[in-house]
Amino acid sequence: MSDIDFDRDIDRRGTASVKWDRYGGSDVLPLWVADMDFAAPDSVTEALSARVRHGVFGYTQATDDLVVAIRRYLQEHHGWQVDPAWLVWLPGAVPALHAACRLTSSAARVVTSTPIYPPFLAAPRHMGRESLGVPLAAADGRAVLDLAALDRGLAQGAELFFFCNPHNPTGRVFTPEELRDLADCLLRHNVFVVADELHCDLVLEPGRVHRPLALVSPEIAERSITLYAPSKTFNLAGLGFAYAVIPNPDLRRRFRGAIEGILPYVNVLGYTAAEAAYRQGRQWRDRLVEYLRANRDRVSEVLETLPTVRARAPEGTYLYWMDLRSCGWVDPIVHLERHGLGLS
Repeated sequence: MSDIDFDRDIDRRGTASVKWDRYGGSDVLPLWVADMDFAAPDSVTEALSARVRHGVFGYTQATDDLVVAIRRYLQEHHGWQVDPAWLVWLPGAVPALHAACRLTSSAARVVTSTPIYPPFLAAPRHMGRESLGVPLAAADGRAVLDLAALDRGLAQGAELFFFCNPHNPTGRVFTPEELRDLADCLLRHNVFVVADELHCDLVLEPGRVHRPLALVSPEIAERSITLYAPSKTFNLAGLGFAYAVIPNPDLRRRFRGAIEGILPYVNVLGYTAAEAAYRQGRQWRDRLVEYLRANRDRVSEVLETLPTVRARAPEGTYLYWMDLRSCGWVDPIVHLERHGLGLS
């Protein structure tokens, strides 16, 4: 893979891209959604081509090779030795958020830390549950969990906590100490947690390491549903593949029951792409992180010259969270679109 080229400009106009079609044929640069414009690794496109040539696309299940690839990947990259029985296949992470709400009582409150990826707030409401966002606090210019506020929120009838690490959109990669404090809080209130860790492979800050929440203690692992996918790391969101790691057999059984007959099966090309990415995509991923880190640093340099914009470089993800309240714009999104930038 010596010819990996993240500088290659791939025109996505006219390809039914949700990201690019938002602005039609205008000159607005779309930066509003977690969707990279890089081609997937060659190993993925070659595996997909071979599978397409087979010509039959019937109901498909995960292969033993995929299970081995995922287990090896989680062990090597995140220090988690996962039992094959813990894996539950999904067509995406967002449907899993909705399904998890079905495990709570109808009067339950679902808590999360805000600002947050919008489906975290929408899923509970879609499922007839109350959604409560507890704002993150600020410490030394970076977002941190407000444990006192979380404690109060969880005490108000909460049964489920939605957690995102690395955090979308602030880019925080939470420290082991923060994770331990969070786990203690969740256990104290006897809630279970859905941990979205989809950006876990995109840690940009040197010296920072992603740690799965479920590894904090056996107790929190028993109350955890951890979501993963190759979609963010390898730019495969359109292929609809994700999976949950659920160590607790009873929680896993209930979660399978919540998705049965509602969520579709994973499609054959999603399985194929995931296996190729996890088995052969390490060099591509390592180069990607280097490239994203350079992009992050370049954006930081520019923002530092703008006194009305407050921002802190993300520790992980390829998202950049900016505070534009001092810019004096009535509608920042409209203002930026007029100047060629499509943000969220």
